[in-house]
Amino acid sequence: MATKKATKKVQYLGTGRRKTAIARVRLIPGGEGAITINKRSIEEYFPQDTMKLIVNQPLVATGTTDKFDIFVNVYGGGFTGQAGAIRHGIARALCVADSEAYRAILKKAGYLTRDPRAKERKKYGLHKARKAPQFSKR
Repeated sequence: MATKKATKKVQYLGTGRRKTAIARVRLIPGGEGAITINKRSIEEYFPQDTMKLIVNQPLVATGTTDKFDIFVNVYGGGFTGQAGAIRHGIARALCVADSEAYRAILKKAGYLTRDPRAKERKKYGLHKARKAPQFSKR
């Protein structure tokens, strides 16, 4: 009876969050730099150049644009929140990959800190969170 030995693939995981978006990121070393988001390429998922720029910021800062293939599952929020969540997840996964070399660079650039800003809740008596009805003196 032949036994099949399973080879374990090395991959680095990171979870990123921004507003209400959550991104689960997998970095696979030895790739050519392809980024796949929800089973679509980054060009197909984010048609805007600014969103692609936001996603690539941690890779450019560490000089690893062509060293990893990146697979992302992201849900919740809008385009901006999802791009920020992916950036946060990539930065966290890079720290898992090589913490000594990349952590200082990413920390200084601010990519490891979760952006705490979120939508403020609506208050009663107001139209939105801060917009009040028009004031009439008489």
